[in-house]
Amino acid sequence: MRIPVGESPVFRALIPSRRGGALRPPALHDEPYPYILPLNFGLEVDGETVRLYFHGANTGTKYDLIAKNPNVAFEMDRGHALILDDEHGNCTMTYESVIGQGRISVVPDADKERALRVLMAQYRAPDFPYSKAVIPATTVLCLTVEHMTGKRRVKKHG
Repeated sequence: MRIPVGESPVFRALIPSRRGGALRPPALHDEPYPYILPLNFGLEVDGETVRLYFHGANTGTKYDLIAKNPNVAFEMDRGHALILDDEHGNCTMTYESVIGQGRISVVPDADKERALRVLMAQYRAPDFPYSKAVIPATTVLCLTVEHMTGKRRVKKHG
């Protein structure tokens, strides 16, 4: 079943929880194939606005590609479980997923520390202590989601 993501509470249900969801790396435009960006992420939801934060070294192919075209695609999912139908010899999976597109940009230096806290909250805790000395050697990216759709398959009871 496809679900318009803007409809709460479905919107909230399909956004992976801080610790329960998986993000497939964003795909950047490159020629002749998309460039997949394997990065850790932090999720921020502010009303109907969804932002994904990523961090990495200050140099790399990703920055050249973002400068050429900041449009990206991503996928998130959770709730995978195998459903067996032995009687009919079938199987399927339960899942909740969202796919989306948005624009990615470099977070300004003044906002880097807050964005890094969002990243830390995804995996540890918002107040997780880390060395501030790494901030100048780190670039933080923000993907602002512009379009997102969700799909869910749940096990039927009975």
